[in-house]
Amino acid sequence: MEFADFFANYGLIILLVLLLVFMFWSSRRRTQRAKAEQEQKARETVPGAKVLLQGGLYGTIVAFDADDLDRPAVVEIAPGVEIEVHSQAILRVVNPAEGVVTEDEFIEAEAAEAEYIAGVADGDVSSLSDDHRASHTKDEPEDPAKPGA
Repeated sequence: MEFADFFANYGLIILLVLLLVFMFWSSRRRTQRAKAEQEQKARETVPGAKVLLQGGLYGTIVAFDADDLDRPAVVEIAPGVEIEVHSQAILRVVNPAEGVVTEDEFIEAEAAEAEYIAGVADGDVSSLSDDHRASHTKDEPEDPAKPGA
């Protein structure tokens, strides 16, 4: 009978403590999930991404400053029609920008172009097939067993 007496005296308090712990844990998990979704949205909100605005309009991001969210984002809702909206008016990214070039990729492409132009100027590259062959010889070591190598 000691268990029944203990539960009668302290059961409600234990139940309330468990309920409070569950509410705290649930709230914290929801906050972490919302923060992760917000960070993902911030990463995907780049010029060229298609977005859904809070008013139900679809558009394409033209300019967005992720560091200063007080500055308005410029969204193109039709060809040649650009509007400024608050950054929080962007509800979600519908289509992350595909083909957006990062700064590192741009610098790498410029270096490759400069190398190609130097090769053409030196006479090393005179046609596309020469350029294609030169790029493969750089990437792959020559194999003496291969015919034509």
